[in-house]
Amino acid sequence: MNILFICKHNRFRSKIAEAFFNKYNRNSGNEAKSRGIIKDIDIAPNVLKVAKQNKIKLKSKKSIKLKKSDIKWAELIVIVANNVSKKDVGTGKREIIVWKIKDTSQENIKEIRKLTRQIKRKVLKLIKAIDYNQK
Repeated sequence: MNILFICKHNRFRSKIAEAFFNKYNRNSGNEAKSRGIIKDIDIAPNVLKVAKQNKIKLKSKKSIKLKKSDIKWAELIVIVANNVSKKDVGTGKREIIVWKIKDTSQENIKEIRKLTRQIKRKVLKLIKAIDYNQK
C-alpha cells in the first residue's frame, strides 16, 4: 500500500509521520512519502534534533510540495495537519484519514517533542490497522 502523509509545509508533522512509518513498518509492500501544500522551507534544527532523539531518519532536509502525481501514487492519504483540508489536497476518490495535529513554532522544542509523541502513537495505530486489513 502506498501511503502519503500531508501537512502544510512538509517540514515537521508529515515528515515525522513518514519517518516513524518507515521505521516501524515491517511489510515490504507498504511505502510512505510525505508532502506539503507549501514548498521550499528548510527543516528547523529543533525538528532535526527531535528526529535524531527518536532515532528516525528524515528523507530530506527541505520540504517537498504536493503534486498531482503524488495523489495518483497514493492509495491512502493521511492529512496529519489541523490546518490542511481535503479541499486543499484535491484528493479525488482516494481513501483519506485526517489526524488534525496542530502546528507549533519551530523554536518550541518542548511542543515539538509532545507532538512527535502524538504522531508516533497515531502512526503505530495506523500500521496495526493496515496490517490487520491486509491479512
